Parts: sequence; C-alpha cells; structure tokens
Amino acid sequence: MNASFDSSLTGAEAQFGRRLAARLTAGTLGLPHESAERLRAARVQALARRKVVQQMRPAPVILSKGGAAVLGGGWWTRVATIAPIVALVVGLVAVNILQDEHRAKEIAEVDAALLTDDLPPAAYTDPGFLQFLKSDEATSR
Repeated sequence: MNASFDSSLTGAEAQFGRRLAARLTAGTLGLPHESAERLRAARVQALARRKVVQQMRPAPVILSKGGAAVLGGGWWTRVATIAPIVALVVGLVAVNILQDEHRAKEIAEVDAALLTDDLPPAAYTDPGFLQFLKSDEATSR
C-alpha cells in the first residue's frame, strides 16, 4: 500500500485512512496471490479516481475610504451593482409616460363628450341643472 500522506486531510481523516488501509492489508494475508493482486490493483484504481478536494481561496477584499469592506472588486461588480438601479429608473420613467398618456386620453374623451353634447358646457355649472338631473333620475325609476 502506498504510504503517502495527503496534506488536505485532517488528522482524524488521515488516521482513519491509515487504520482502514492496515485492516484491508491484514485481510489479504490469507488470500491466494492472484486475488490479493487483484485487490491491490483495485485499491490503486480507487485512489486514482478519488475526488480531489479543492482548497477554497479567500475572495479579495477591498477596503474603501468609508471603511466598508467590498468583496471582489473590478468593473464587473460595479456594473452588476449599477444595472438594477438603471433598470428601476428606466421602468419608473416608462410607467410615468404611460400613465400620462392614459390620463391625456381620458381627458380628451371627456372633452369630446362635452363638446359634442347638445347642452352647452356652461349648463353643467348651473346649480339648477344638478337639481334637474336628480329629478330626472327619480322620474325614470
């Protein structure tokens, strides 16, 4: 068995690996040479295929003049920070323009209805006209 020590393992993991390898080696003593050789080859293949644990590198930290720590840095983080704000402003401007157009259309419809009606616009401001409308509604019921 290969007795190399992997520095990425913790002490407990390395100790467990050594005990397991010793137990497997002790178990092959009573086996025929051909079987023991096949097991040894299988162990070598298993070690070759094992997952290599990648060491995590710390992200670069940039301290700004205000004392706040910023992870990463560079132009991509600035773009990623500014893009949602720009999208929000564009959306708010678009909603404002659409609402203004909708209000203008509503006002134009009311103006067109007033101007094409048989009554002159001054009749709507007459206090007696409101009384006439109320009495007209009462008689139509």
